[in-house]
Amino acid sequence: MIDTHAHINYPERYGDEEALFADLSEAGMEKLIDVGWNYDSSLYAAQQAERCPFVYFAAGFHPSNLGDFTEGDFERIAELLKRPKGVAVGEIGLDYHYENTDEEAQKRAFAAQMELAHACRLPFIIHSRDAAADTLALLKQNKRFLEYGAVMHCFSGSPETAAEYLKLGLYISFAGPVTFKNARRLDEVAKMVPADRILAETDSPYLAPEPLRGTQNTPKNVKFVYEKLALLRGVPLPLLQEQIRKNAYTLFKKLNGTNDGKI
Repeated sequence: MIDTHAHINYPERYGDEEALFADLSEAGMEKLIDVGWNYDSSLYAAQQAERCPFVYFAAGFHPSNLGDFTEGDFERIAELLKRPKGVAVGEIGLDYHYENTDEEAQKRAFAAQMELAHACRLPFIIHSRDAAADTLALLKQNKRFLEYGAVMHCFSGSPETAAEYLKLGLYISFAGPVTFKNARRLDEVAKMVPADRILAETDSPYLAPEPLRGTQNTPKNVKFVYEKLALLRGVPLPLLQEQIRKNAYTLFKKLNGTNDGKI
């Protein structure tokens, strides 16, 4: 299994790190992308990647964590991503869910980190919450920075929105919500995404899938996402697993030791 988006860089959430790595290895985790939300969490993810053979990392500033930003952090993020296991800039994007959100600051940070990803010759991982129109508009405005690809992580929007992202060449990644019983709209998206543009993730420790909804999530639960996607798409589970594996290696080129050329 490959979990393309998790946050195991929470020592207070997961406890004994070596026990976590052993548990994930026993569960059949082939590759896991450990995703940062500010500089410190990105650095910790990079350190975890050095300690565990199947862990890789992404580094960036989540829109809701821009208050942590200090001068020079984007340059430090770029330095982190020079490490062999730094596969993407992320997670970045827009989140208008909370009151008193500085939307303009989020837009500037999003655009700056898209440019950063392009300069690093890496893809980027997009977070979008209650901001679909602005997310799409910014991606269109900065289309030149999509040269190395991008993914809409934990997608929860409409089929129409997904279609617009697909037109831009983005990947669509599904997490626990696709397994929820009331996820009818998301079911439709899961059926329509082309085979070569679909990814799976957990977004651990959040959004545990059915039948574990309401518990702390862990990357090994990505199997439930794979199973639901295979069911919705009417394909054998091994075929879906192999397709997602191929897609992950195509987008995140450093997963297989390369970073040369376009998607």
